[in-house]
Parts: sequence; C-alpha cells; structure tokens
Amino acid sequence: MAATTPLSGRRALITGGGSGIGRACAVRLAEGGADVVVVDRDAESATTVAEAVGGTAVAVDLSDLDAVDALDLDVDILVNNAGLQHVAPLHEFPVDRFSYILRLMLEAPFRLVRGALPHMYEEGWGRVVNISSIHGLRASAYKSAYVTAKHGLEGLSKVIALEGAEHGVTSNCVNPAYVRTPLVEGQIADQAKAHGLSEEEVVERVMLAPAALKRLIEPPEVAEAVAFLCSPAATSVTGTSLVMDGGWSAH
Repeated sequence: MAATTPLSGRRALITGGGSGIGRACAVRLAEGGADVVVVDRDAESATTVAEAVGGTAVAVDLSDLDAVDALDLDVDILVNNAGLQHVAPLHEFPVDRFSYILRLMLEAPFRLVRGALPHMYEEGWGRVVNISSIHGLRASAYKSAYVTAKHGLEGLSKVIALEGAEHGVTSNCVNPAYVRTPLVEGQIADQAKAHGLSEEEVVERVMLAPAALKRLIEPPEVAEAVAFLCSPAATSVTGTSLVMDGGWSAH
C-alpha cells in the first residue's frame, strides 16, 4: 500500500486546480494518497475537481495578495500552477496587464511559499513544485510579461531549494512546452482564424515550430512529472528544472 500511496497523510495545495494542468495534478496527487486542496478563482470548477478527488475546494483570486495571505497554508506539498497569457508587442503591452501577470504568476507564488514553509520546516518535509514553462528558459517575442514571470519563478524556485534543504524541503520547476489546456486550445483557434490555417497546421507549423516533437503535451504527462518530484525517488532532486519541451531547447 505504501508503494502505491506514497503521499498518504500529506496535504497538497494546487493553484489553478480547476482545469488543465492543475486538475490533472489534483487527480494524480490524490491517487498517490494526498489530501488535495483545489484553489481556483472559478468556484464551480474548483468544487467539481475537489469532489472528484475527495478534496477541498477554495475559491480565491490569487491576484488579490491579501486573500493569498489569508489562506490556510499548513500544507506539505505546494504546486504553483495558476497563470495566464497576454500577447502584445512590448511598446504596446498594457502596463496594468504586465503588473497583473507578475502579481499572479510570481508574487502570489512567493506569498504562498512564504506562508507554507513554516509548516514544512516544522514537519521536516515539504515539496514545492512550480509549473514553469519552456518560457522560463527561453524567450518568445510578444510575451514579455509571461516570459518575465516564468524566468522569475525559476529564480525563486532555486532560492527555496537552497533555504529549504536543511529542513527536508525540495523545490523544483516543471517546464513543459504547449500543453493541451483550455487556454492553449483557445489560442489555437484564434491563430487558425488569423493565419487561415487548420488547427492541426497551427499546432505543427506555428506553435510547435521550434520543437522536434510536433505534438501537444497532455496534462496528465505534466502531472506525472509533478508526482515524481513529490515521490521518495526524487528526494535528492532540488533546485532544478524538469524540461519536457519536445526538444525545443535542444537547438
């Protein structure tokens, strides 16, 4: 039983847990025995996922930093997943949107980690998994806020790893390329219309042009990487990035 439920007795909090990667992580960590807290700004989605995995739903807008600080962060596993995208040239990028994205995707994870570490330190065990992106390691034009936030998350993750090591806490990033999520499927449809291409052509010729493998990553694949980083097998894995980009960064 211990081999199949290595996370039994652990409490895991997943942001953006109502859909996509977050939902897949909630399902996978629950299968591993964790008691899952599904955090999402969409209360209905969070509740649906929480009920499916026997967990708890918490509806909160993570861009509201006071609300983040008010969360119950006595958790053993923290998965920072919530995020969004905005595409625009730098000289036209809305300044309020830039601030919002950094607040949601970088400052909120900092606040969450800051609140969660005391419990992890007390327990002598903790896992912080930050859902970064290939854009945490590589840049793309017109995505200044997203790229900046993900690069910042990489640095934050390494600092957590260094400070947490003596307390049994590891911190890592998972770096996928495009994942088949509602957010990405919306982008595919928009680009197909804009370029006059089929959705399949958009995926292969536009979105995955830099990648060797011309396929979207499925959310459960990312969730498996997260589960590995929380497992006993990854006890010595910390301060690094698990890249699953289909060969994008091999160039």
